[in-house]
Amino acid sequence: MDKVQRILGSTLVTLGTMAALTGCSSARTPAPTTEKPPVTTPSNPAPSNPAPTAPTPAQPAPAPSTTQAKPGPTPEGPAVTVTATPADIAVVVNKAIMLPDGYVPPDLVEPNVPFIFTQKDEKRLMRKEAARALEEMFAGAKKDGILLAGVSGYRSYETQKSLFNYYVQTQGEETARKYSAEPGHSEHQTGLAMDVSGIDGKCAADDCFAGTPEANWLAAHAAEYGFIIRYPKGKEAITGYAYEPWHVRYLGKDLAQKVAASGKTLEEYLGTAH
Repeated sequence: MDKVQRILGSTLVTLGTMAALTGCSSARTPAPTTEKPPVTTPSNPAPSNPAPTAPTPAQPAPAPSTTQAKPGPTPEGPAVTVTATPADIAVVVNKAIMLPDGYVPPDLVEPNVPFIFTQKDEKRLMRKEAARALEEMFAGAKKDGILLAGVSGYRSYETQKSLFNYYVQTQGEETARKYSAEPGHSEHQTGLAMDVSGIDGKCAADDCFAGTPEANWLAAHAAEYGFIIRYPKGKEAITGYAYEPWHVRYLGKDLAQKVAASGKTLEEYLGTAH
């Protein structure tokens, strides 16, 4: 979902964390402001020698809680919950639903497809079922004269953390949140997403990818292979992210075709939209 290759390039390689969206965009200039609360003083200060009061009987200590505290509301939306089914093919991960701490997909493999880079890196990886479906989709596109390439697949928590912090530092938090996920909230960490471009890598994870033959082919045919365009145009208020025609998410053929045919986002279709 982040514009990994276009914006970071060699920068994140230097950081040692990178070799994409459920993402990336051109730079914007945020203007965050903060205000300090006014300082107040009590109008009736307590007397220096208050009258003695009767001692309060000791109260029994409260019983320890058996429920795990959930993070509170964030400036960007509702309270965050942790998904109980991170390995489910239909798992929803977004700004309000995050993956458990330390989650790593159980069956990461490298799909046999072209990539726009040559180095061996974690971003080549996807979960096994999604990787095989990606191979089929690329082969189907090739038959139609469309040559696709992978840009960014799996992304670990630590990689996403470095990436998100980089965007915040260089473009400001308000802008970064429009297209980059906080660590633990990225679909790339599920191993079920891949950012895709044309074989030449032009407009990879960039706004200019929209309207290209490759983008049009993905929009028309991705569901046939079990993928959806995860962040569609005009649904930013629901997904939480800007339009990303390059970010495909694997759901399996049956669910992907139902979601695509409905014209809804994954959140809307599954009833998890806030």
